Amino acid sequence: MSHGLVTAAYIIAAVLFILSLAGLSRQESAKNGNLFGIAGMAIALIATIFSDHASGFAWIIIAMLIGGAIGIYKAKRVEMTEMPELIALLHSFVGMAAVLVGYNSYFNAHTVAPDMHTIHLVEVFVGVFIGAITFTGSLVAFGKLNGKISSKPLQLPFKHGLNLAALVLAALLLLWFMKADGSVFALFLMTLIAFAFGWHLVAAIGGADMPVVVSMLNSYSGWAAAAAGFMLENDLLIVTGALVGSSGAILSYIMCQAMNRSFISVIAGGFGSEGGSSTGADIEGEHREIQPVDVADMLKNAKSVIITPGYGMAVAHAQNTVAEITDMLRRQGVQVRFGIHPVAGRLPGHMNVLLAEAKVPYDIVLEMDEINDDFAETDLVLVIGANDTVNPAAATDPTSPIAGMPVLHVWEAQNVIVFKRSMSSGYAGVQNPLFFNENSYMCFGDAKATLENIQKAL
Repeated sequence: MSHGLVTAAYIIAAVLFILSLAGLSRQESAKNGNLFGIAGMAIALIATIFSDHASGFAWIIIAMLIGGAIGIYKAKRVEMTEMPELIALLHSFVGMAAVLVGYNSYFNAHTVAPDMHTIHLVEVFVGVFIGAITFTGSLVAFGKLNGKISSKPLQLPFKHGLNLAALVLAALLLLWFMKADGSVFALFLMTLIAFAFGWHLVAAIGGADMPVVVSMLNSYSGWAAAAAGFMLENDLLIVTGALVGSSGAILSYIMCQAMNRSFISVIAGGFGSEGGSSTGADIEGEHREIQPVDVADMLKNAKSVIITPGYGMAVAHAQNTVAEITDMLRRQGVQVRFGIHPVAGRLPGHMNVLLAEAKVPYDIVLEMDEINDDFAETDLVLVIGANDTVNPAAATDPTSPIAGMPVLHVWEAQNVIVFKRSMSSGYAGVQNPLFFNENSYMCFGDAKATLENIQKAL
């Protein structure tokens, strides 16, 4: 395939990737966004494989078949609740790919034109640095999300000093690397430092900030891909990596705004790593328990209901039952809406995808800012598997680790029913005073089984 045809194919693929991002920004167009992305990647792969510069065609096909088979196998088996850790794991692959491409480019630096030699060395160094951070950081995020690593932030002495020291050492090693015309020892030492830096960077962030971390690592993986594109002199890889990197950074910034946090403070330590001292463990009071049949009676008598789902709903696979109850209530004339916190679940848009999958109408699924003022005029709120995102301590307790984080004001409703397995704290490790409010009731048990009993009673 001629260079002109490859360039044309890359332009088409880039446009499709942009359309894919645009489509994925809304629930209604998400499927089309996925299709655009698939089409763009197919065109890019075909153009790259059949370009004049490609070689080892048989090995490429074998690698694609193996990778594709693994991808299909994992895609068919993964649960929606496991998507956050799967995405973190995929980010680690991108990071390691950038490291391997960097070392391959380094050992083939003699093929680069003399006037581009210095620039190429900088590309190699920066690409390996970003890739190594992405690799180990993503592995730690994967471990935190699937429970293999504690969700509590790692508190090493002088942790910020350690991070700063890693950056300074990397900068000094870059100077050495360039002065020595590509010292392999400097490159290798920097790689080890970047691996440790990426591990510590994410390990020091607590579980409450994991949705932002996943988005942040998505950005890192994009920049790692762009760096690999520079090393391989592949324009499409540069463009695609820049799209992923910039969109991930923007999403991380938006999520930080939603939590009333600065992006730097989240990356530096996360919620509760410093400052606030109260965990809510000293809350006094007694909770009131309610049975599913009584919940059904309250729903029958309510005129307006708001459902606020969380990660617990996803774990229980209760979204379809929630959708069926919603349909029953709406047919009886009850106004039912959903309030979605920006960081509900462990992945941006997690709850929206689950509800769309269960055929909940888009127009009754509202973001926090759209629905927060309506809780005071609501008869009944169902909190299904959510905890930190409905914790009033964020708004009322300045010493709380989550102080300042915008939350859904469910406690302002006439009555609140919380569906949980126990009285345990949320992922941030902060006790929730909502459970002890006079207008709150606790409905214990598996969310799906409990909601099915409510459905029968209705």
